[in-house]
Amino acid sequence: MTKPIDYDAPRRPAVDAEDDSLEELKARGAAPQSASVDLDEAEAAENFELPGADLSGEELTVAVVPMQPDEFRCARCYLVHHRSQLAAQADGRDVCQECS
Repeated sequence: MTKPIDYDAPRRPAVDAEDDSLEELKARGAAPQSASVDLDEAEAAENFELPGADLSGEELTVAVVPMQPDEFRCARCYLVHHRSQLAAQADGRDVCQECS
């Protein structure tokens, strides 16, 4: 029978795993951990832009086209559809086929 496999454990080639002696594994476990990862995370956090940042200097780069005469706005999902998607007029309000 084979040993059960821990799928959450870090993967290493079988050749590397067999070459490690008990002394080498103990030495790796006792080695001091460096704080370089924490420093890198701090530097990355300084350059990270949070949502809700001031965008007053930004310009709109997408052309906004007004609703065309052959389109309607669905009263339920508020999306603009072509007239061919009009399913019903509930209480005088236009409703698309997806919402009906």
